[in-house]
Amino acid sequence: MKTNSNFRSNAITILSFFALLISGSVSAQQSGIKRTDLQRHDLSVAGYETVQAKIDFDAHSAFGKHSHPGEEVIYVLEGSLEYEVEGKGTVTLKAGEVLFIPAGVVHAARNNTNAKASELATYIVEKGKSILVLKK
Repeated sequence: MKTNSNFRSNAITILSFFALLISGSVSAQQSGIKRTDLQRHDLSVAGYETVQAKIDFDAHSAFGKHSHPGEEVIYVLEGSLEYEVEGKGTVTLKAGEVLFIPAGVVHAARNNTNAKASELATYIVEKGKSILVLKK
């Protein structure tokens, strides 16, 4: 009897853990932002790398205030995106336009339209460090 009770308890704990993981994935998808890492390469400058990602924004979705420990170079691939950049105000870019964000500068991105939008983000960062710092 004791073995069945322990088994049930462990099974409930494991299933609860997986439910938590699944619910976290669903809420991330509901945010309307999808990031696809494309490439990561060491640079000729020792200790630095470049990371390139495609960021897809559903209609009326936003990525809140954040910064990066290195530079970010943005190229809008599709649609129109509004960027709020600390110290520079707000700028709206359409497909084919670019934006440079210096290291550590707080910024946010928003798709205010009824259509999908995408950007190509290239980060130049110190190797091994997280490329994203969320702000409150």
